[in-house]
Amino acid sequence: IILIFFFVLMQGERNSGFDVLYHNMKHGQISTKELAEFVRERAAIEENYSKSMSKLSKMASGSSQLGTFAPMWDIFRISSDKLALCHLELARKLNDLIRDISKYGDEQVKVHRKTKEEVTGTLEVVQMMQVASGQLHKAKECYYNRCLEQERLRKEAAAQKDVEKADNKARKAAESFSSSVEKFNRVGEEFERKMNESAQKFQNIEECHLRQMKVLIKSYSHSIENTHVQIGQVHEEFKQNVENTGTDTLVRRFAEQKGTGRERPGTDMEREGAINFASLCRYCWL
Repeated sequence: IILIFFFVLMQGERNSGFDVLYHNMKHGQISTKELAEFVRERAAIEENYSKSMSKLSKMASGSSQLGTFAPMWDIFRISSDKLALCHLELARKLNDLIRDISKYGDEQVKVHRKTKEEVTGTLEVVQMMQVASGQLHKAKECYYNRCLEQERLRKEAAAQKDVEKADNKARKAAESFSSSVEKFNRVGEEFERKMNESAQKFQNIEECHLRQMKVLIKSYSHSIENTHVQIGQVHEEFKQNVENTGTDTLVRRFAEQKGTGRERPGTDMEREGAINFASLCRYCWL
């Protein structure tokens, strides 16, 4: 059994439940537009973040390549590039989601327009009910006042003519009151039937709306979750690269790249040649 909450909880003497439900349906369009604006803003944030990470990557690329620390800048550059791609991909997914939200918004407008036409009869009955309710209240007050006037004249032993006149007015007031009650009940039955149908339509629309909004939000959440996983992997890779690049590795790499040769200056042969040259020079002087 499907409980029609909108019908059960949208009663009341003023019969304003229909107006509340109708405007609530229109509020659904506002929610859809606001969701699209929210996701659009998040996409812009991700895109700007991606640009900032690309800027960091360029900064790492342009950093000094001198000294033993130079290879570490490649680790920063690669990590920044990957993070930039992660956030750019999230921005792309969010822009796709915005298109889905806009598409749903267009369908929502069509459904609301159709529903508005279907509940026109209910609106007319609501207006009739409000008129009948006002007439009933007025007839009731009139009948009550006529009865009081009739009772007062009898207690005061007023002239028979005045009493008969009051009786006649009270009788007409009673007939008017009875007629108003019948009309109110007749319109009330039609109102309840129409209101029940419209409340069911409105509730179905709201339930479908909420389900669709949850689907869109789940897509939003899923995209962000996947991106966070990717970002976590990039950070883990960054950490591992830093740990795997030890001090000895950096020093050895610098020595290999900037080395000036393996032979030490002043070897035995060079010293022997220098001695022979010195001896030759001394012989020449003699």
